[in-house]
Amino acid sequence: MEPYRIKVVEPIPVTTRQQREAALKRVNYNLFDLRAEEVTIDLLTDSGTGALSAAQLAAGMAGDESYSGSRSFYRFHETVTELTGYAHILPAHQGRAAERVLFTTLLERGDLVLSNTHFDTTRANVELNGAEARDLPCPEAKNLDSTDPFKGNIDLDALARTLSGPDGSRVAVVVMTITNNGGGGQPVAMENLKRTAALCRQHGVPLFLDAARFAENAWLVTRHEQGYRDRTPRQVAEEAFRLADGCMMSAKKDGIVHIGGFIGTNDPELAQKCELLLIATEGFATYGGLAGRDLDMMAQGLTEVTEPTYLAERAEIASHLAHRVRAAGVDIVEPPGMHALYLNAGRLLPHIAPHRYPGHALACQLYLEGGIRSAELGSLYLGEEDEHGNPIKSAPYELVRLALPRRVYTRSHYDHVGETLAKIAKNADQVYGFRITDQSPILRHFRATLEPVPIRG
Repeated sequence: MEPYRIKVVEPIPVTTRQQREAALKRVNYNLFDLRAEEVTIDLLTDSGTGALSAAQLAAGMAGDESYSGSRSFYRFHETVTELTGYAHILPAHQGRAAERVLFTTLLERGDLVLSNTHFDTTRANVELNGAEARDLPCPEAKNLDSTDPFKGNIDLDALARTLSGPDGSRVAVVVMTITNNGGGGQPVAMENLKRTAALCRQHGVPLFLDAARFAENAWLVTRHEQGYRDRTPRQVAEEAFRLADGCMMSAKKDGIVHIGGFIGTNDPELAQKCELLLIATEGFATYGGLAGRDLDMMAQGLTEVTEPTYLAERAEIASHLAHRVRAAGVDIVEPPGMHALYLNAGRLLPHIAPHRYPGHALACQLYLEGGIRSAELGSLYLGEEDEHGNPIKSAPYELVRLALPRRVYTRSHYDHVGETLAKIAKNADQVYGFRITDQSPILRHFRATLEPVPIRG
């Protein structure tokens, strides 16, 4: 059962299919542009969408809004230092702000950044600095049906070859994303992280964690990795941070807050450069674009998130939804992670070609049928076309992510998701594809406009 009781409730919108059809048409079939009051179950992201605890709200009420040196900052700083062990901690208003400050400071044009998988804003911030973002997912990640427990690992052989090869001198940093969001929410094993750290030390390359979901990664390590089953999630998390040279974090995930993040590093020179850029663009070094109350709530959330009872329920609710999705006849990326389930839209909708975006088609159908908002992670997100709409590059898989907000929805809400998917699966051959009518040069999935095309078009 949930290790909490519900103290405050909020009504959720219930709309008609006719209303949803009109809403989709109005936003040119881009789900990001829907108004919140048009969405019944919002699984677009788990970023900043969680429910605060009573203790977090109480901490926020005690927030110190002093511009410099607030009590809130020092509470936050102490909490993060104890968790990570890093000598230098800089708050930021969210993960992409931390990425921008770190990469602008660390990267030069032509540099190479290696990762198990870069997520969208991480890749964008690398490329905006003129560097190349290269993914090195482990071979097991290619089999979506495999139940290997650590498909988020980096490919150690490919990493070693790259670091010792002709591109080795270009590598500015290795980023390990835990859990591997772009790779289906799969965790990274501690053994893989240890060997990655050793390779980075051998070649003099810094290792940074993208630690947005560090606690969920730690929980899965305690469930599945030999030698860690008698450890607490907190102990695993502390060890993971100390294997790396630094981290960037969106605390909107495993900080369980609506806004917040930070950079951590042991490099004093890098920290000083990041601090100067932070002050110039985000805010003074003791608030980083955040209110004092946000710093206090983040500190409390980072303490709550490693509690075994919280993480056990988080894993169980994901397992419950996975069971309902499979029962509906829809395949997912196996095994189910904790922050999201990834639907195999390409397999469900084989009649829709990649350049007609089967993932986006399924996401739109979920909204039409059940008022459910989700996120496409397929060829709309990763593909490329020429000026005539002909495909140049397609995504390796056509997926839809159902991200699970923390402490927000109950099992009956997720039962509704399963029932909606079952309805779609019965008439999957009637789902139509899309074409892009306008797009931006980067992160196109956020702002693209689309229109439906005939079945098999």
